[in-house]
Amino acid sequence: MNYKKSYVSQKGCTMLCKAGECSLGMLEFGIIELKSGDSVDFSTQDKEVAFIILGGKCNVKFDNVKWENVGGRRTVFEGKAHSFYMPRNKQLSISTSWSVKIAVCAAHIDEDTEPACYGPEQVNTSILGVKPWERDTHFVIDGRSNARRLTIGEAFVTPGNWAGFPPHKHDVDKMPSEGVLEEIYYFLFQPEQGFAIQRLYTRDGQIDECYVVKQDELVEFPRGYHTTVGAPGYNTYFLWAMAGEHQGFFRSNDPDHDWVAAVENFVKKNKQA
Repeated sequence: MNYKKSYVSQKGCTMLCKAGECSLGMLEFGIIELKSGDSVDFSTQDKEVAFIILGGKCNVKFDNVKWENVGGRRTVFEGKAHSFYMPRNKQLSISTSWSVKIAVCAAHIDEDTEPACYGPEQVNTSILGVKPWERDTHFVIDGRSNARRLTIGEAFVTPGNWAGFPPHKHDVDKMPSEGVLEEIYYFLFQPEQGFAIQRLYTRDGQIDECYVVKQDELVEFPRGYHTTVGAPGYNTYFLWAMAGEHQGFFRSNDPDHDWVAAVENFVKKNKQA
């Protein structure tokens, strides 16, 4: 099965992953792209939906509420994200007087929640790993938000470095050490002709894939270990979105490579000394 998908720029909302129509059963992902004067209507149906502004600004209308000028950065490489969150059973309209590109992340939900609009001050940041497996991670939608099943962030990989190493997975219900969480990585690069290598595999060999990922491509992770490496000289970005019954980071490392985590802890401890 091919777990990689490509987005071709087009007006409106393009859903790239639909639950039950791809390898994922809960998580859905798409892109909204609008130019000046464009608008799109969106129904959340039975899902909670988080909208991450990748670049540009938009106006959002629902019920008797209007949020104006949501966004700020021109590209993902120019600051922290603006985002907004919508509960299930909401009808909304998104428009722009500029241009805007939005990542749409959705998951089925069985409860009512409240809409919210979040600015960069909502985003927590952390440097994960050490060179040569270092990345700057922004936590955009998590347990601090109104979302219940979605956890979403942005990763900025140091050029030529790995991300998510040791390879890790979250496909077995062994809480609190590991939970079942579907995930996607959606990639952008600076300059745009950059690329990364995405590995996805299971220990039994049922999944054993290695993809070259380029601008506007994504990889689904229904299960299995995954890790990424970016090309030298290029800033690698990926938006990561997870959905599951348990919200947050509940994952386990590949035991063959788990010793690398001890090296990371040793390096960080020595830096602090």
